[in-house]
Amino acid sequence: MQRQAHRDTGIELALRRELWRRGLRYRVERSVVIKRRRHDIVFIGARVVVDIRGCFWHSCPLHGSMPKSNSDWWRTKLEANRQRDADTEARLREADWEIVVVWEHDEVAEVADRIEQLVRARSR
Repeated sequence: MQRQAHRDTGIELALRRELWRRGLRYRVERSVVIKRRRHDIVFIGARVVVDIRGCFWHSCPLHGSMPKSNSDWWRTKLEANRQRDADTEARLREADWEIVVVWEHDEVAEVADRIEQLVRARSR
């Protein structure tokens, strides 16, 4: 698992390039509410966080799968990931941060449209 990329994945780089091309400026790999939980893209002034989630690691409802070997361990691990994601979302919203969840299979242009609209609206 240590070899698994946790930042600068293909979708992250593509989305960051698209957001930058649209004139949006952001921070990468920042904590905002919970010190030990870092977010992929953060728009500090607009108080918007973008979390990019892998379908396997975060149990995507469309593409998530469960390994057949060592399934009890994986079930516990993936459930803990889901619970942490839900906790993070709740804490961000309590602190008046908006969170945009992006799945690795999402279309970059569509996600960038949604993020741009949200950031520009919250920056006013």
